[in-house]
Amino acid sequence: MAFELKQNLKLAQQLIMTPQLQQAIKLLQLSRLELVDTINQEMEENPFLEEVSPDENNEDLGHSEVEEDVQTIDRDDTKAVERTIELTGEGDGREEFDWGNYLEDYGPVGVSYESKDAEPPAWDNIITETESLTEHLMWQMKLSPFTEEEMRVGAQIVGNLDQNGYLCATLQEIAELENVTEDLVQSVLLKVQEFDPAGVAARNLQECLLIQARMLGAKNPIVEVIIKDHLKDLELKNYIHIARKLKVPIREVENAVLLISNMDPRPGSMYSEEKVQSIIPDVYVIKSGDEYKIILNDDGMPRLRISNFYREVMAGVGGHGDHNEDESGKKYIREKVQSATWLIKSIQQRQKTIYKVAESIVGFQKEFFDWGIKFLKPLILRDVADDVEMHESTISRVVTNKYMHTPRGIFEMKYFFGSSIHRTSGENIASKSVKEEIKNLVGKEDPKKPYSDCEIVELLKQKGINIARRTVAKYREMMGILPSSKRKKYF
Repeated sequence: MAFELKQNLKLAQQLIMTPQLQQAIKLLQLSRLELVDTINQEMEENPFLEEVSPDENNEDLGHSEVEEDVQTIDRDDTKAVERTIELTGEGDGREEFDWGNYLEDYGPVGVSYESKDAEPPAWDNIITETESLTEHLMWQMKLSPFTEEEMRVGAQIVGNLDQNGYLCATLQEIAELENVTEDLVQSVLLKVQEFDPAGVAARNLQECLLIQARMLGAKNPIVEVIIKDHLKDLELKNYIHIARKLKVPIREVENAVLLISNMDPRPGSMYSEEKVQSIIPDVYVIKSGDEYKIILNDDGMPRLRISNFYREVMAGVGGHGDHNEDESGKKYIREKVQSATWLIKSIQQRQKTIYKVAESIVGFQKEFFDWGIKFLKPLILRDVADDVEMHESTISRVVTNKYMHTPRGIFEMKYFFGSSIHRTSGENIASKSVKEEIKNLVGKEDPKKPYSDCEIVELLKQKGINIARRTVAKYREMMGILPSSKRKKYF
């Protein structure tokens, strides 16, 4: 078989993502904190970007001078985008940019409330530094009559506690680390186990409950017996079996179980060092009269502009010097200005897109904002995409890691999307509303005779919701609701 070289002319179409489109897509799906980090990184890498001070007004920006200089770099003039459209990545960022409108759209730093009827959201759950379990135990240890050697052993014990307050290391390991006897470690451990919170430094659940039982001074003698020998029956709520084994009346077992159920199986959890991350909403939904207003949260978001300093650099390029250096300088400035301009436009377009999607969601789910979760409608990405005339993938990126502050609370924007369940009356209901119905039924049930999954199915049918038992079980597990056998209370 002979090989030969031939030239063929072939015409084909293919989709190529420009760097500008890649940047626009990346910015659109970033969370608020990630966007701020990205902006700060771009400001470090691009000397032509700078942040606008809150004290500066629009006139200080000198946008006309910026436009003039951009035109000096490249004479390809095109019209700026005047309406909110889906990001396509078309263009290279060299067109004129309306800096005045950009700052008007970006708005002042912080959230403003123009309507007299609109009330600003309450600022709750202010995060403060709390005392850790280690600090709390070390404080008690310093107030106790410990010797220097016992303090070292005690510090090792405290340092080897997990977040629930249980001791993770063995006595032998601690003895080898501090070069002491296991008897000394045992004696120090018993002293630490008397500290607050009750049950701390236990090696397992059984020891934790026994420590608490001794501290409570339980008068019922079978409390410790149940903890030592019948924990499995206690978990399964098999109280009759416990009463038969101990040969005591069922009433005594119930009294003992009532005391044990009030103990804390995780005594160290109240001092958990895990920091609660506050959610900064991207959008505020404020009720004004019968309508809802959408306000973008620009608080803490850097407002960017092209640096005024680059004009001085431009003045120095082209005056004197080598022609090659002149061209390389112009090329560098052109690239950086294009990059900075496109970044600012992408951020502006991102904000407008989020606003339109949030407005569409509020329009679809107005009854939810008025009356609550029972009126949440089934909603899919295609519904919003058709409403705002954008692609479903764009909507998916918009609602990812974005949060909305509403009169009903703070919700992730994905929360308002969900599958539908057909009612017997012919209407559709959101799956989240069905979960809420199941939660309400469980909350109103008789604790001594909780509803089984089959009974919940029948109760939902009476409300026009026809779903299978396995669906009820799935929703119940998703909400963390125990099965009926474990929800049952005997007293």
